Amino acid sequence: MPPRGVKKGSKRARQYEHIKDSAIDQGKPESTAEEIAARTVNKERARSGESKQASRTSTRDMSSSRRGGQRSGTNRPKGRTRDQLYEEAKHLGVAGRSKMDKEQLQRAVDGKKSSR
Repeated sequence: MPPRGVKKGSKRARQYEHIKDSAIDQGKPESTAEEIAARTVNKERARSGESKQASRTSTRDMSSSRRGGQRSGTNRPKGRTRDQLYEEAKHLGVAGRSKMDKEQLQRAVDGKKSSR
């Protein structure tokens, strides 16, 4: 089922189904495939101004399709960008986050989550 706010038969509903089917074909469980598809569709909706609210990382970060292509098939560590980690650190109330680099933010966020 597509995310809330996506009408049945619309472009975003078709996009959701395509991404979900693709993830399932890659061997991901259905629940994971649904989450990936919903997050991708929601991000694209935010980038194109279709949603009521949009986070800074949704609108400023590179598009989902471009990011997937850049991060796949590389030996670089995959995962969240520094901006995404910063937003999560802000949400968790991590002190000193503005002076942290990506690795420090990753450790701080992981430490904050494990102490919860």
